[in-house]
Amino acid sequence: MHLSIIHHTATSAAGIGLDALGKSLKRRQTGLRENDFEGCDIDTWIGRVPGLDSVRLPPAQEHLDSRNNRLAWLGLQQDGLLGIVGELAGEMGAERIGVIMGTSTSSIGDVEAAYRNLAADGRMRSPDQKPEVQNLHSPGLFVAAVTGLTGPCMTISTACSSSAKVFASAARWIECGLVDAALVGGVDSLCLNTMYGFNSLELVSPEPCRPSDRDRRGISIGEAAGFALVCRPNLLPGEFPRLLGYGESSDAHHMSHPHPEGKGALDAIDQALGRAALSASDIGYVNLHGTASKANDAVENRALAARFGHHTLASSTKGWTGHTLGAAGILEAVIVLETMKTGVIPGTLNCENADPDFRFPVLQENAETPVQYALSNSFGFGGNNASLVFGLPHD
Repeated sequence: MHLSIIHHTATSAAGIGLDALGKSLKRRQTGLRENDFEGCDIDTWIGRVPGLDSVRLPPAQEHLDSRNNRLAWLGLQQDGLLGIVGELAGEMGAERIGVIMGTSTSSIGDVEAAYRNLAADGRMRSPDQKPEVQNLHSPGLFVAAVTGLTGPCMTISTACSSSAKVFASAARWIECGLVDAALVGGVDSLCLNTMYGFNSLELVSPEPCRPSDRDRRGISIGEAAGFALVCRPNLLPGEFPRLLGYGESSDAHHMSHPHPEGKGALDAIDQALGRAALSASDIGYVNLHGTASKANDAVENRALAARFGHHTLASSTKGWTGHTLGAAGILEAVIVLETMKTGVIPGTLNCENADPDFRFPVLQENAETPVQYALSNSFGFGGNNASLVFGLPHD
């Protein structure tokens, strides 16, 4: 099932909304900053979205307040998305539009605060007990509530592939007739759990992340919210970019380490290409998962070398945004869609000396070239892999 992507937006450290994001990519201006997250003393750089503390949810949704839902609300307000969602709901009925969100940790920052504020008897205080916030489905509940969409609603949490998998689920929902359209997205916000957790695994870099660089030292954790409104082809007049194929795999090689030969990654890539009825030679650009960890970058590079020729350009954009975990899939899908629209392919920011052991060349500087078909990779802990193929309409 191909999907028309009728609108999209993204908010991250690289910019709030598409215009700001585009300027950062074109100017090669990173959104990373030295760690200033409250309560965290790790020597690292982070991709923090400014101004979240001052964001206020609509009165009807104030009971769902958390840093994660404030980030979702900020993202939803960009690029006219809410108006377009409302118009589409008015035409086809709110019940015919589903909501599928991806996240890694949801509103766990709110849970952390509640545990820091336990009563003397060790129990959670009543004001801190917020079951609709303190669960993984909080992003789905919030987005459905604030948009008024009443179709089926789901939140996916498969680590860093979460918000890439939302496109696959939307395709299945639409194909079986459950809905006619879906608002898909992802949101993950900074919290102590992920920052100290990744630090304990010795995966956090003390400098801005350097994907594919010979001297890369680990990831920079970021936060982001992104959304896309998708529907069955030809449902609406006009020419829209399309999701042509998706691939999902779970190699389960190791809890945190990818299969050394990239078997799960290749399976996801091959599925996506197969559903799109394309060959690897058709792909003009690959947005890499490219976290800047030693193992993940090397394994992904081996996978690309096994499938793609050197005419296919590939880069990681995490030097702009940091690794936004459960929001990485949607954020990088939006970057791919913008790349296809503008013809400006972002190079790999902070990659100064490409790893000499890599067999597949990684684009370091920005390039201007038309892209008809592109692929975006999102690979997560536990071998949760997802690849997406996007295409522009033919002339």
